[in-house]
Amino acid sequence: MKILLALLVGLVVGAGGVWYFGSNEGKATLNNTSTQISDAAKSTGHAIQDKLKVLDLRTNDFKDELTRTGQVIRRKAEEAGRAIADATADARITAAIKAKLLASHELSAFSISVNTTNGIVTLSGTVPSLESISKAMLLALETKGVTEVISTLQVNAKA
Repeated sequence: MKILLALLVGLVVGAGGVWYFGSNEGKATLNNTSTQISDAAKSTGHAIQDKLKVLDLRTNDFKDELTRTGQVIRRKAEEAGRAIADATADARITAAIKAKLLASHELSAFSISVNTTNGIVTLSGTVPSLESISKAMLLALETKGVTEVISTLQVNAKA
């Protein structure tokens, strides 16, 4: 009984659909929907192609890069931008500390090497006393952007 009822409902719905989509109004609705779907698909396709161009994810680029280097590496522009900003910040910190060392009468900028990575400063080289190590570290710590100072400075009375 349930099967017969389901079959009857299916026939009624199917007949109604055939009648509706066979009418002029149904054909217009079907054409309009088809056009909307087609336009959305084209728009999505263009958006994907544009994104692939921006991210350099085209297959021809992969083939060339694999042939040339044996690997394919891509980064998001935001991450690359952040990396560039971090590198310029590190360079600014190093330059500021070197300038402070040059201005100092007690420390020699020529005997102290300064390296900065992600705000962490490493001081290396030679200084004339333990006090000089302390002064160099303080000078570095007081520089904007410095989060940590590592000293491998060695005491050498001739420095």
